[in-house]
Amino acid sequence: MTSAQLEGAARRAANSQILDRLARLGMACRGVLYGLTGFLALQIAFGGGSEGKEADKTGAIEMVAEQPFGTVLLWLMVVGFTALALWQLSEAVIGRGRTKDRVESAARTVVYGLIVATLLSLLLRGDSGGSTDEHSKDLTAMLMDLPAGQLLVGLVGLGLVGLGAYWIHKGWKKRFLQDLQTGQMPPRARDLAEKLGMAGYLARGVIAAVAGVFVVQAALTYEPDRAKGIDSTLRSLADTPAGPWLLGVVAIGLLLFAGYCFFEARWHRM
Repeated sequence: MTSAQLEGAARRAANSQILDRLARLGMACRGVLYGLTGFLALQIAFGGGSEGKEADKTGAIEMVAEQPFGTVLLWLMVVGFTALALWQLSEAVIGRGRTKDRVESAARTVVYGLIVATLLSLLLRGDSGGSTDEHSKDLTAMLMDLPAGQLLVGLVGLGLVGLGAYWIHKGWKKRFLQDLQTGQMPPRARDLAEKLGMAGYLARGVIAAVAGVFVVQAALTYEPDRAKGIDSTLRSLADTPAGPWLLGVVAIGLLLFAGYCFFEARWHRM
């Protein structure tokens, strides 16, 4: 397929009403995963236990699977996240925005694709494929074995720190509102979406930045086990001088971001 044909297919996909509706379903599913991750983090923060589950998307997916009609819900998530991946792929190919926007869309395509892979692994094999901590350590070890591996791992860590700073900036400056059809939103809905998005992006930024610091430490010490996924990063926040309260604040931020995701599902610009 030529590049022109690929771009044409991407434009047709992007203009599809069916894809639009399914992608909005995916945004709602995204909110469910963030909400469950925040719930698991709160259990860890205040000693309620997390029932042996990781406080990450894998743990959230496993919680969904245990609910009545869990299998049906997981298949709905497969459809929703597949639509999100296709939508972001079309955005990356068409390139309506700046190069930065296309790169972000490509990165989101990979993230949503990995979530779909995790969902399918659990549905078809009964195995979620491992936690984000295991994946982080495996990926770090693999990069370490490459020429200039330490440098590559260090750059990945700095990239995560940069991503965290970007999310914090986006939340603080309320840049996420540019993604919403604010002109069509009732004033009260807009105000609530603004507050939820601000808190949520700040929480996501803290998690990404702290995870990046651990990856940089892994590079400097040549110890892949120092790399941490979302679960271990969240748990590490409870070990700071602020204790479990810092993790509790971040967990609440994730819950609030889950609420923002539902506003995205209704009013996101497509």
